[in-house]
Amino acid sequence: MEKKTRERFNFCVERGNQREKDRERAQARNAKGKLKDDGLTPEQRRERDAKALQEKTAKKAAQAAGGSNASGGGSKK
Repeated sequence: MEKKTRERFNFCVERGNQREKDRERAQARNAKGKLKDDGLTPEQRRERDAKALQEKTAKKAAQAAGGSNASGGGSKK
């Protein structure tokens, strides 16, 4: 009976160590990744995003009006 208890304890200790390692790796990944805090207020962020969206739609409209299909997304026949 004592052997089973010891095996369970060892398993828990090993698993706990793995969790700690996973947490450290997750923190390292999040530190490298894109940061949410860009120093803007929510209103400034909305304005920035709206401006980017307007530019994107204007560029698409210009491409459609010009008849150029640079994106290659046209229909195939």
